[in-house]
Amino acid sequence: MATIKRRYVFFADLRGSTALYETLGNAHATSVVTDVIRNLARRVPECGGQLVKTLGDGLMAVFPRAINAVTAAVQMQDDLERQPAPSDRPTPRVQLQIAISAGEVVEVGGDCFGDAVNVAARLLDHAGDSESLIGREVYDELPWEVRSRFRHLDKVHLRGRVEPAEVFLLARSKGPDTEVTHLESPSATHDALGVLLSWRGQPHRFLRDRMPVLLGRGAACGMKVEDARVSRTHARIDLMGGALQLTDLSINGTFVRFAGDDEVLSLRRGSCTLHGQGELGLGGSPNDASVATLRFSLIAHNDPPPPPFPPAAAPWQHR
Repeated sequence: MATIKRRYVFFADLRGSTALYETLGNAHATSVVTDVIRNLARRVPECGGQLVKTLGDGLMAVFPRAINAVTAAVQMQDDLERQPAPSDRPTPRVQLQIAISAGEVVEVGGDCFGDAVNVAARLLDHAGDSESLIGREVYDELPWEVRSRFRHLDKVHLRGRVEPAEVFLLARSKGPDTEVTHLESPSATHDALGVLLSWRGQPHRFLRDRMPVLLGRGAACGMKVEDARVSRTHARIDLMGGALQLTDLSINGTFVRFAGDDEVLSLRRGSCTLHGQGELGLGGSPNDASVATLRFSLIAHNDPPPPPFPPAAAPWQHR
């Protein structure tokens, strides 16, 4: 018999499991992934939730209250950070993506269906390594001291939905290999309206109503870049407080060169503030002609419409 209840839908997914299979082999990697998911899943009943199902390298759960779901997210992320390496030899570490939404769900035969389930599943596409994302309804029902730990990402366009959704990112303390890089030029623009991205000579304009924008090979990406070194969800550009922030979500890294600079900034699960014009190398330096490289140009308030990409005479352009 089907029942309809208001629930907080929770999806968690491991990133990097494919590389684990390549390094350890199918049997060993399967054992490692299964153990990790089983250990993470025990946090669901401990935090007052119900485990709906495991999904290979992920899980789905529902919780009666927002605080229960967020507590489970924090504990799972902490558990994974403390997880020992699965082998004596160097192996890629897996990262956890989490998404939580709120709404009525239909419970049938131990499974759950409904709009809140769809929203959580699609919100997961926008989460990066070790990131936990929640929707506006979840955020509004949290105690104020918990809400202070979240950062507003403005509105996100979810696959298959017409109206954009407000999304919040859980801010967590990061270790040395996930430390966020904040790089701002003295002339950085803090009243950005959007960004113009050019890939293979084709310009794409992303204004506030299309932010944040995902870069990568996946179907959920607003800026699709087909290249072997580009991850399914490679990077994300957020508009926060009038400034554009680029965040690397990839395996191979994102590399930034600003117009007029010879130095190339390497982002590996880090972030930087974009300003002016420049190039983004997805999976390698823009100095390497074989790397998928996008040109970017910020769109600022009261600026005239920018050209599709900087003038060919610009010294930093080499293609």
